[in-house]
Amino acid sequence: MRDLILIIDDDAKLRKMIGDYLAGYDYGVRELADGTDVAEQVGRLRPAVVILDVMMPGRDGFEVLSDIRRVSKVPVIMLTAKGDPSDRVVGLEMGADDYLPKPFNLRELLARIRAALRRYEPKSARQDVLEAGGVLLDLSRQVMRVESSEYDLGTAEFNVLSSLMRHPDVPLSRDTLLDMGWGVETIVSDRTVDVHVSRLRALLRNHAGHEDRIKTVWGTGYKFVGKSA
Repeated sequence: MRDLILIIDDDAKLRKMIGDYLAGYDYGVRELADGTDVAEQVGRLRPAVVILDVMMPGRDGFEVLSDIRRVSKVPVIMLTAKGDPSDRVVGLEMGADDYLPKPFNLRELLARIRAALRRYEPKSARQDVLEAGGVLLDLSRQVMRVESSEYDLGTAEFNVLSSLMRHPDVPLSRDTLLDMGWGVETIVSDRTVDVHVSRLRALLRNHAGHEDRIKTVWGTGYKFVGKSA
């Protein structure tokens, strides 16, 4: 089942922009223009994350947050156009999980949503090891194991490999790998992905049958071949 993101903001254009972007990453989206009956809506929809604007006509985001917290511990990311740090303090003290000032980068919002989902994922649902095509990736140690050999991976190589292994045999674009691995657009470029894929391939070439484990998909990016040789 897709994670549902509930967007509460009086700005219809902003709601649509966020909703369209998140839908492109396979999230379900519901929109509310204000906080009317928000407790009932949260109880009915059971969203995975709530994106809540602070400055809304009528009942502001702080009042709406208070209503949400009476019925749910769902992660709440608050949006604000105000630059006063005291607003952030108030929101966090009232139970908000994160704060993002407007204007913001949609990739940063996506990264914060993913971080919130990771923090609130039940421990029993977490996966500590990925396995595909005879390659094991220890997520807690950032170690790749092939046959009897173990390789300590740098954070960048780990980000790329874990993203590919979570979607075996599915071509992923460089932009998608950047989103999954780094989340926000900083100085990381498409070329960064190529460099780290090359390093991973160099390690895999040490083992017969794994030389082509990470394939280039021309015009798209890369995919991890999940079938054992």
